[in-house]
Amino acid sequence: MKLELSDRQQIEIDYWRTAVHERPEARSVDAIVAKCCEAQVFLLALARFQSDFQGASNILEMGAGQGWASTIVKSRCPAATVIASDISPYAVRSVGKWERVFGVSLDGALACRSYEAPLDAGSQALIFAYAAAHHFGAHRRTLAEMQRLLRPGGVALYLHEPACPPWIYTRAYQRVNRNRPEVPEDVLIYPKIVDLAKKQGLTAEVHFAPVTLNRRPGPFLYYSVLSKLRFLQCWLPCTAHFRFMKPR
Repeated sequence: MKLELSDRQQIEIDYWRTAVHERPEARSVDAIVAKCCEAQVFLLALARFQSDFQGASNILEMGAGQGWASTIVKSRCPAATVIASDISPYAVRSVGKWERVFGVSLDGALACRSYEAPLDAGSQALIFAYAAAHHFGAHRRTLAEMQRLLRPGGVALYLHEPACPPWIYTRAYQRVNRNRPEVPEDVLIYPKIVDLAKKQGLTAEVHFAPVTLNRRPGPFLYYSVLSKLRFLQCWLPCTAHFRFMKPR
């Protein structure tokens, strides 16, 4: 049974306060190694949407956790104003760890919900969330906030998200929550996300991305098959990127 949104959000907030390897005072080699492995996958997404990132003067990450992805973006786009945001202030307190790792300074780090960013309307050229949007829950409000924050022609990206068609959602939801029971997970029903985005005045595209990097043997085989049999990607659970754009 799904928890209420407020309960799920509190779990997310507290996770970054109490998790042995993730709390602000932790100095965990395990956490560094895990995120460096995940960074390989993030770099693939950056390469796929390189033109969106390289052309952006103002970049906001939502659901940033400790902001490691934002620091990579800042290192690749040093002229851009890059801000990381996350629902948990305990996660945001750790941004400095990753600034030191990558030798950069972000232009801001905010503790806020994905649908309540304390930033001016039309202030962002690019908004992205990496493997985080499936935690947001309130997608209608989040997409509305993205529409508010983006300047005309601006782009928002949900990157590397678990996604599926409606018919298999229940099974996909059960599987992801078995894999990481300490934090509630979700799977994005991609037609629903596209529909919600269009209702907020955004164009929407889905790019299936059956990445095999960083996978255990079973998932590695599954995503290898999906990468070769592309017609299955829209019928079965598959990681995906979502690209939204605010019309000019």
